[in-house]
Amino acid sequence: MNKLKIAKVLSTFTNPPLICIPLFLIICITLSFTDHGFDFQKFITLEIISLVFTSILPMAIILFWAKKLGTDNDISNRSDRYMPLIVGIVSYFIGFLICYIFNLNNFLTCLLLCYSVNTGVVLLITAKWKISVHTTGLSGPNAALILLLGPIGGLIGILYPLIIWSRVLLEKHTLAQAISGGVQGYFLTVLEMYLFMKLLNLPVANLVSLGDSILYILAIIVTPIILGVLSYTRQSQTLFWACEVIAVLAFYLTTPFNVFVVFLIVSLTSVLISYFAGDDFVWFRVLNN
Repeated sequence: MNKLKIAKVLSTFTNPPLICIPLFLIICITLSFTDHGFDFQKFITLEIISLVFTSILPMAIILFWAKKLGTDNDISNRSDRYMPLIVGIVSYFIGFLICYIFNLNNFLTCLLLCYSVNTGVVLLITAKWKISVHTTGLSGPNAALILLLGPIGGLIGILYPLIIWSRVLLEKHTLAQAISGGVQGYFLTVLEMYLFMKLLNLPVANLVSLGDSILYILAIIVTPIILGVLSYTRQSQTLFWACEVIAVLAFYLTTPFNVFVVFLIVSLTSVLISYFAGDDFVWFRVLNN
């Protein structure tokens, strides 16, 4: 299988309504554990809500809209994305209202509201700029898993540089658009989760602190951002490795060990995907300049 086919497969399976399925499955399983063990009925309820409002309805409108417009399932034309995004906002908000009215689960309630708000932010950005919905679609549930599971959630961040590569290689996004989608999704989600839990009086116990969550996010995004900035400024690999050494020391000396490990693994993934991609991907040129 050549690189282009690998990128297409990766891009297909990380389409936001699809990547939501396994990530929300993990979220719902985690939320279904109680002091008395695993609550299967609670899991089924949360999973159905998640599946319908974060995956099935958004995917249905994407496929319908793509067919109606005669375009690809990514809906590559920026101006064609407004309707699917609006339907997504409504779908997530309905899911939020159901969770809130029936008091199903505080964490999922706030997360679905985050999804609705974050999609609204993407819609506003899309009016001027084609920010990546793929990396945004990863970062939202990934941020939620960081809040719930800490380093285990953080390790899912290895998908971030992979998605950046696939979207850029397929010429669906620029490097800046692909990187920015993840950055805004990660930060908005953790900040909004703590904000909504407070404003709506929906406390959730045993979450990773806001400070540590931000450290995990930085561990995921720092190396892709360094590679991205150097790609645009045409700097040499010497500067990249100098920046990486500084980042390694900073994470080792100032962050918990689990955060440091996540940083190392995501950074290694970013470097490896750069070498694998070869001259077709601008990160490779940074590392070989």
